[in-house]
Amino acid sequence: MQIILLEKIANVGNLGDVVKVKDGYARNFLIPQGKAKRATPDNMKAIEARRAELEKAAADKLAGAQALAGKIEGSVLRITQKAGVDGRLFGSVTNADIVEALKVQGVDVEKAMVRMPSGPLKQVGDHPVSVALHTDVAANITVTVVGDTTT
Repeated sequence: MQIILLEKIANVGNLGDVVKVKDGYARNFLIPQGKAKRATPDNMKAIEARRAELEKAAADKLAGAQALAGKIEGSVLRITQKAGVDGRLFGSVTNADIVEALKVQGVDVEKAMVRMPSGPLKQVGDHPVSVALHTDVAANITVTVVGDTTT
């Protein structure tokens, strides 16, 4: 399906690009989320007329993401979980736990933004985690998992 992108999408294209994607991806994700429109002649004219407005909105979104990245870059989150004497956790620290810890610090992010390269954290210690705030902006934080061995 031919679509016109209304914002930059990773591995697809930039704002205003006419790209061909799978029908389901366009119908079920891009179009309902407001990230794209069908590539009809009427829509192409409408997008060209609104191009400056869309670029300004994209620039504002990018600037907001960069400001938030500057605020949290290099920060250390401390999360306490029950753990055994060998340092293994009973359970794990997931991206939902990291989102909650960031919310306590006053930073509001979504679960999907937290990138954990090796999956959920199952060991006590310091772990690097990336938070993708925008397609072009990612902030690196350190999550310190502290074991609670009390019964």
